[in-house]
Amino acid sequence: MATIVDGNGLAREIRAEVSASLSELVSQGHPAPCVAIVQIGEDPSASMYTRRLQKSFGDAGVRVEVRQLNAAVSATDAAGAVADLSRDPSIHGIQLQTPVPQQVSLAALLDALDPAKDLDGIHPTNAGLLAQGRPAIVPATPLGGLEILLRHNIQIAGARAVVVGRSTPVGRPMALLLLQHDATVTVCHTKTRSLEAITAEADILAVAAGRAGMITDEMVRPGATVIDFGVSVVDGKAVGDVASSVAERAGLFTPVPGGTGPLTTAMLLRNMLQLYTSALSR
Repeated sequence: MATIVDGNGLAREIRAEVSASLSELVSQGHPAPCVAIVQIGEDPSASMYTRRLQKSFGDAGVRVEVRQLNAAVSATDAAGAVADLSRDPSIHGIQLQTPVPQQVSLAALLDALDPAKDLDGIHPTNAGLLAQGRPAIVPATPLGGLEILLRHNIQIAGARAVVVGRSTPVGRPMALLLLQHDATVTVCHTKTRSLEAITAEADILAVAAGRAGMITDEMVRPGATVIDFGVSVVDGKAVGDVASSVAERAGLFTPVPGGTGPLTTAMLLRNMLQLYTSALSR
């Protein structure tokens, strides 16, 4: 039976650590940190995430400014709002909520975003730095996956790691993070042949494919570490990309819900601390 990761517990630990660091900096006379959240329209999932971030950041002593834009906003005005926030010295981090309306290009919003205020590491500059193995702000979800491995003392160096999914927000950066920690990494996707044979060889299996239950017992090596980033709703319940029965076979297993999910907001807060300290040093 696998060790089941307590994502909520880990997230609480990280938030407490970051809160303590922020409090120490503010006590030294520095201005309180501030995050801006840009949301276009009223997509229910985006609105829920905005509220969650407001609470998480507020509890840590971070001021949150929500810039709510009308769903019919022009691409020029949306990019202008992001540019204005980027120029505001009181704003230390900017979160761009998705999805965005059809008339607004996410790429154009990123072009208007100062990479030094890119809270979730999605700006091309930060993605490029990560690809080169240089210090960068990293997307929070894969960063949370790495944190799980580190806090559970999983041997990454020399491990055979398989990442299923090549998305820009999760799969690709996860592969790069594992590579930076000296794993031997294989990235699988929809065109991969003999997926079952490849995943069954993994010491570390990270799955971010967005397909409920696609990884079954026989696809996992006994004792392997399994990090499941997938979240789908099936019959009204949240389920992951990895079948729950894999917990009987794996050595370490992240459940859905309660595994990698809670780490995302915690790692955004960690990114906030990194952006804030960088701003103070400039």
